Amino acid sequence: MGGGDVCKVMGGCSLAYRRCEQRLRQLAVARNTRFLLYCCIALALITLAFRSSPPSFIGFTNRSAASAIDRLARSRKGYTLLMNTWKRYDLLKKSLSHYASCSRLDSVHIVWSEPNPPSDTLKKYLKHIVKTKSQDGKEVELRFDINKEDSLNNRFKEIKDLKTEAVFSIDDDVIFSCSTVDFAYNVWESAPDSMVGFVPRVHWPEKSNDKGDYYTYSGWWSVWWTGTYSMVLSKAAFFHKKYLNLYTNEMSASIREFITKNRNCEDIAMSFLVANATNAPPIWVKGKIYEIGSTGISSIGGHTEKRTRCVNRFVAEYGRMPLVYSSMKAVDSRSLWFW
Repeated sequence: MGGGDVCKVMGGCSLAYRRCEQRLRQLAVARNTRFLLYCCIALALITLAFRSSPPSFIGFTNRSAASAIDRLARSRKGYTLLMNTWKRYDLLKKSLSHYASCSRLDSVHIVWSEPNPPSDTLKKYLKHIVKTKSQDGKEVELRFDINKEDSLNNRFKEIKDLKTEAVFSIDDDVIFSCSTVDFAYNVWESAPDSMVGFVPRVHWPEKSNDKGDYYTYSGWWSVWWTGTYSMVLSKAAFFHKKYLNLYTNEMSASIREFITKNRNCEDIAMSFLVANATNAPPIWVKGKIYEIGSTGISSIGGHTEKRTRCVNRFVAEYGRMPLVYSSMKAVDSRSLWFW
């Protein structure tokens, strides 16, 4: 065989080798692609399975143990809805109609501070709403807490015969989905001494030669920009019923007088009270908020300046700054595709 023939054979082998190598690469790519596709399908099926069924406890194979856990979950009393309202009957009806359908709701207390008591027509209508909207035939108690004095402190007045430990404080113009409220309630159960809410706010220290330690109150955009908060507002927050007693009977009377006179900052006072008792920050829960009202105290001019004045007044009353910063946010991972 001549040199040219050897070259032809070697060239043919080389070409065949390259074609074989190319085919193997194609098979490997196809196999990897199919493997990734199968993984994606499996992940999607697992996600749908978890979303379509209630969470289970991994590792429980004993049916009696699982049943005991289910009975324990059903035996929990749920929460009391403490709704603050003022001459906005259409909003009150709409809000109550929504929250009455939440499965963990045990009772409703409407804080009433208007000069005239609620009409029989209004009471009858709201009781009808609660009765028809309640889940599983459950009887949800509805009560009007009538106050003679018009004061923002009324929303935290002690209620001695509450059946639940959890109180969900809410304004009549704010709505969250029942699933979101249930998630926040679960978070509160994990830390029942904490204040757990949807509306975070923050304070910032400012050093001044003539004022010493001075603090400013900042709203949502400051929280969004920094990722830091030190309060959750009681317009939408869970807390333990014991704080109603502390607010009414143990907190400085001068703070309550200041709030009544200035018609502002009862929510900041509650944040100070809980932080002072726990030496811990509140817990912010992520949730979509629907505001159905158009007016409120926050829409009045000079609102931030008034809140700043409240913060510094309360610091003086406590003799220290009890609020604690946090950057933690509780998020329901079941509503997300990826953690």
